[in-house]
Amino acid sequence: MDATEQTLAGVGSRLRAVRNGRRLTLNDVAQDAGISVSTLSRLESGQRRPTLELLLPLSRVYGIPLDELVGAPANGDPRIHIRPVRRYGQIILPLSRGTTGVHAFKHVLPPSRKPATPSPKAHPGHEWLYVIHGRLRLVLGEQDLVLEDGQAAEFDTRTPHWFGAAGDEPVEFLSLFGPEGQRVHVTPGSELGA
Repeated sequence: MDATEQTLAGVGSRLRAVRNGRRLTLNDVAQDAGISVSTLSRLESGQRRPTLELLLPLSRVYGIPLDELVGAPANGDPRIHIRPVRRYGQIILPLSRGTTGVHAFKHVLPPSRKPATPSPKAHPGHEWLYVIHGRLRLVLGEQDLVLEDGQAAEFDTRTPHWFGAAGDEPVEFLSLFGPEGQRVHVTPGSELGA
């Protein structure tokens, strides 16, 4: 198998990892990309050969450059080209790239004009939140918390959770999401001021 065939053979697993990492269903992605669920499923499983007609819309939906989706060699540019995504009534800005490991996002939630009805969801993974500006309501299991500027929370996402704005101003927060069991760690000597 030559290098091109080997690269193309890995596209499906990368696509599946991106979709699972963002907690999206096949239906969600297929609808946004304008392709059928069966086509996306076959593409992810390696039963369908990736083409530009399929990869370009997926690149747009995920906000990931095409060269990353296909595993092209890095060009040495460390900048991340952020493409905001509107989902679940918020703006999500991916701050990291890659299909595996911990992913970083900035979220902007619109103000809450009336109290929202939480609909907690659970899924494998671990999440860390940090509020930059505003008040973030976090429902975590039986707890109903409000995080303010500079406050953070860390939790196992198998615990049903939901978040929304806790007031009449927008909320900006950062989230780090890692696969099941992968947590954010601070190593000795890396604390602020060290």
